[in-house]
Amino acid sequence: IVLQNSAMIIWGRQYITSPPLLPSKPHFIAGAAISDLQIFIVLLAALIMVGLLFLVHRTRLGRAMRATAQNAEVAGLMGVNINTIISITFIVGSALAAVAGLMVSGYYGLAHYYMGFSLGLKAFTAAVLGGIGNLGGAMLGGLLLGIIESLGAGYIGQLTGGFLGSNYQDVFAFFVLILVLVFRPSGLLGERIAERA
Repeated sequence: IVLQNSAMIIWGRQYITSPPLLPSKPHFIAGAAISDLQIFIVLLAALIMVGLLFLVHRTRLGRAMRATAQNAEVAGLMGVNINTIISITFIVGSALAAVAGLMVSGYYGLAHYYMGFSLGLKAFTAAVLGGIGNLGGAMLGGLLLGIIESLGAGYIGQLTGGFLGSNYQDVFAFFVLILVLVFRPSGLLGERIAERA
């Protein structure tokens, strides 16, 4: 809330537009139209995902992050500086959110001080759908969520004569969140973990 309102004070309430980053000429693949910018965003997201997986699973910092997430007290006894690791994790997460914000504003050609709120909720939904704490699960959850939103807005919108069209695509995302929380709270790739006494 503080960051959103600070952005509103600095840049104002109005939408800020930007010129297109790449030409918008569509390429047709199997009947679907995809632009250069969309290809760039998908490739950049894949590279960032590979980099994040490498950081978490192949570096000392990643080992410390996983140890802290699993049991902070034991990680501290093993020499891990818990506060530093938590701070670095928040910095990495914020940097990834900033890159995502740049990709979204580049895709739509505009930015707004409140634009991250619904995207943050959808990111949380994707993480819950895939399994909290599972990077591959979060990626799978994000892909599934995007497909569910698109199919819901397209096909269900057609069946209802446009009544439940693209204006209601967020409804499908949060309906999926409710279903996952009710029927499989651990997510698709999450594991059920017994509570520690």
